[in-house]
Amino acid sequence: MPEKRCSGVDCDKEAGSLQCPTCLNQDIQGSYFCSQDCFKRNWATHKTVHKTQNGNFRLTSTGNSTTYNPFPDYPYTGSVRPVYPLSPRRPVPKSVKHPDWADTGVSKREIRLNRSKWDFLDLKGQEDMRKVRRHAREVLDITAEAMKPGVTTDYLDEVCHNACVEREVACHGIPDQRVLIDGDILNLDISLYHGGYHAGLNETYYVGDQAQADSDAVRLVETTREALDMAMEMVKPGVPIREFGKIIEKHAASRNLAVVKTWGGHGIHSEFHPPPWIPHYAKNKAAGTCQPGLTFTIEPILALGGNREMYWPDNWTNVTVDGKRTAQFEHTLLVTETGLEVLTARLESSPGGAISMLDAANGSTKE
Repeated sequence: MPEKRCSGVDCDKEAGSLQCPTCLNQDIQGSYFCSQDCFKRNWATHKTVHKTQNGNFRLTSTGNSTTYNPFPDYPYTGSVRPVYPLSPRRPVPKSVKHPDWADTGVSKREIRLNRSKWDFLDLKGQEDMRKVRRHAREVLDITAEAMKPGVTTDYLDEVCHNACVEREVACHGIPDQRVLIDGDILNLDISLYHGGYHAGLNETYYVGDQAQADSDAVRLVETTREALDMAMEMVKPGVPIREFGKIIEKHAASRNLAVVKTWGGHGIHSEFHPPPWIPHYAKNKAAGTCQPGLTFTIEPILALGGNREMYWPDNWTNVTVDGKRTAQFEHTLLVTETGLEVLTARLESSPGGAISMLDAANGSTKE
């Protein structure tokens, strides 16, 4: 009998014979758990399966397709809603080398890493990182160029996927059928694997003219962009990694914004999320200093309101508890003998870019 994986979202154990009784009554297949405790711990998210399987969702006809909110009774905190169905998973050709986390999302090698031991790349490793970062920047720019009011995030995922496959790389993302509207801000996050190495970068973009006229949106996006730039200016050999969070949080507070503290930067090279962990807030206790050959990301998330966050029932989408908007920027960095090389730096031709907060001062305000 083939091994069954536990249905608990936070569990990678083999499932036993315990099945969800509601799923059994509704003839929903595959809901096995490893233990009663695991079942109870995951009940809040697992129970959404019952409503979805029973067709208990609201349908909306859009053109020739029917879309729906899979979690209609979930107490959403903001205005954004999931718009299903999701497209089938886009295949990556077998000719493309896959990282060890490609199928499960969990890297077995990273689990075994000593979190206090950092890797420093030799010259060959640094050159391999330059190759993968070039592809990552190209993919982000191609995807951002396709962004405009009226397209869906699913379409942008298709553009991104095709650009990745052309370069024989793998990326990640979970989009849906939501149509972008003039006034949205959108974060595009590219994680790319090529030649045995990873690169990560992301930027937040304005969707349409109304977004660029929204003073709160511009304050949020530009302050986040500046906070990353200010932190990167500090990077050089000997600088403690705990110092980055101090300047990021100080700049955020100066514009009445909050740092989302759960998420941070990380090492990146042949592994996706190796040490060190890079906090983006002040008074953190991160140990260690920058040294030549260290490659890592800085990727602050700032919020218009509070920094408490929560997950949607899809166990992936992370939102603020108060429903206010956030922005994020990320670069992959290499510490050199004399300072810093921003591996994923913008090109002159890159879409988007900074705008003046003064130009948006008379724009509409929304949160």
